Amino acid sequence: MKAGLLAAALTLGALPALAVETSMQLVLELEGNAQRDVTSYTCDGIDDLLTVEYINAHPIFLGIVPVDGESLVFVNVISASGARYVSGQYEWWTQGNNATLTDATADDDADPIECVAAEDIP
Repeated sequence: MKAGLLAAALTLGALPALAVETSMQLVLELEGNAQRDVTSYTCDGIDDLLTVEYINAHPIFLGIVPVDGESLVFVNVISASGARYVSGQYEWWTQGNNATLTDATADDDADPIECVAAEDIP
């Protein structure tokens, strides 16, 4: 029986990654002091508004940020000032009504994308 399970596991592990379709649905039941905020930003080099959803449910603080057509889940991490969120290679850092999106894998001379909350645009 163990040999059969091992063979099945090895067979499944050998399947190409592209042959497996994955998806994720994040369901959060916000109770107590939980809060959901949505903020739209105008950003350098981006024609459309960048709409970011913030989920604050202590001790979990998330930002859902669209990057290259995908909604990525960012997790709040320690910062000296403002709110800093990370997701894989990306960093979303807000301070007041300003925000910056940085790709850690970008060329050293690549500038981060600078954003301002849309309601603060004259």
